Amino acid sequence: MKITGLNVFVANVSRTNFVFVKLYTDDGIDGVGEATLEWKTETIVSALRELERALIGRDPFQSDAIIEQLHRDSYWRTGAVFRTALGAIDAALLDIKGKALGVPVFELLGGKYRDRIQCYANHWFFGATKPEDYAERAREAVKMGYRALKWDPFDVADLEMSRRQRRETIDIVAAVRDAVGPEIDLMLDVHGRLNVPTAIAMCRELARFDLRWIEEPTPPESIDALAEVRANSPVEIAAGERWFEPGKVLEALQKHAVDVLQTDVSHFGGLSETKRIAHLAHAHLIPLAPHNPVGPVMNAMTLHTSVAIPNFAIFETVSIDVPWRKSLVRETLQFDNGDLLAPTAPGLGVELIEEACANFPYEPYDVPLFDGSMNTKGIATGAQTLSSKD
Repeated sequence: MKITGLNVFVANVSRTNFVFVKLYTDDGIDGVGEATLEWKTETIVSALRELERALIGRDPFQSDAIIEQLHRDSYWRTGAVFRTALGAIDAALLDIKGKALGVPVFELLGGKYRDRIQCYANHWFFGATKPEDYAERAREAVKMGYRALKWDPFDVADLEMSRRQRRETIDIVAAVRDAVGPEIDLMLDVHGRLNVPTAIAMCRELARFDLRWIEEPTPPESIDALAEVRANSPVEIAAGERWFEPGKVLEALQKHAVDVLQTDVSHFGGLSETKRIAHLAHAHLIPLAPHNPVGPVMNAMTLHTSVAIPNFAIFETVSIDVPWRKSLVRETLQFDNGDLLAPTAPGLGVELIEEACANFPYEPYDVPLFDGSMNTKGIATGAQTLSSKD
């Protein structure tokens, strides 16, 4: 079997653009991966197309060797764009292998550790502006079956927070905790926007709400800053979505900077690399809760990885998405009482409907963290993506 071609497909989904890649073979078997890189769409598309000439004629069963060669020959070797492109190619190669062998991709990663994957909801809060809005949307997410919710209540924080901003954040978290009760896990995402003293102060102030974790409290460049926050926080600290190579994770583990590692399967270089880094974290007795807030192929990539690692903690899902997500792919997901079931279909278990992507052409988006638009714009007419029965 030989690779005969590569194609890239882009679909706007009102908050970002999904980026999919397909590899084709002379046996008629194709494989799909996702390389969505928020706010870097055109850059990642170019990176994927640049890899085609190195893939044509290769045997897709040599997936590790191909990825290692691409990594070596890139010269620059790291960064979000290149590692995300690698992650999508790795997924497409494994998808081809799984289909050819008639087995789910997790079997190629060593087999499954578990049959059920506990999920937490992201995006459930879109459109909320006041504490009572967040409370109502939180109740709706719990009705979908979710037993854990994550969101960013930190307004337009940029290193510092004013007294007003701190009060508003606390009021929002209090309203959600009161709405869902004590049995639901709550996780807060800061998106790396606070300095060390502000992060420590907010972790201490928010601890009263019995949070599962506070995510990425400081910018991702400094492991030392994160370690200082963790050492002074009564709440567990999660991070890792913006680390792209094993060395950064190893530094974080050695400096005791995280309680929960959040490697992104796509941005970290693929399922195979994430499986290896999961075992590194497992050696330090640190759990892995993969970062997974984007599209349906990435969701499948993350699901197979989560099934096949020993230290899996909880699975991030997009609970509400655009209605046309279902027109872009055929998924075989089984969502049951807040859990996803281990896949059974060969390969990744998700098929891209190529012609549908053209119906939702690329649109540029700006990073919404600092202008207050992240929660308020959202998705005007969302569809339940995992718990929906239709």
